[in-house]
Amino acid sequence: QVQLVESGGGLVQAGGSLRLSCAASGGISRINLMGWYRQAPGKQRELVATVTSDGSTVYADSVKGRFTISRDSAKSTVYLQMNSLKPEDTSVYYCYARVVLVYWGQGTQVTVST
Repeated sequence: QVQLVESGGGLVQAGGSLRLSCAASGGISRINLMGWYRQAPGKQRELVATVTSDGSTVYADSVKGRFTISRDSAKSTVYLQMNSLKPEDTSVYYCYARVVLVYWGQGTQVTVST
């Protein structure tokens, strides 16, 4: 059973930056993919970025060039550096990890003001 704990959300002005962290515990050696999704009110959950165990990354078009995902395998932690934030980035951000099943964190709110 994998447990995920997110941190780093908050309120920031447009153009600002935030860094999200997600620490994994339990069965971490079997995790082959970690990443971030987000869900705004009234909208479906959408992919933000993923990183595989060998460091390959995928980004949503809407965040390319602004967000960077990274993974510290020694700390079993995945990070999402978010720069040049826009009001449309406002969402609850969820960390997830895939072994065979997918596990989700509890979510962290990111609010970008104009």
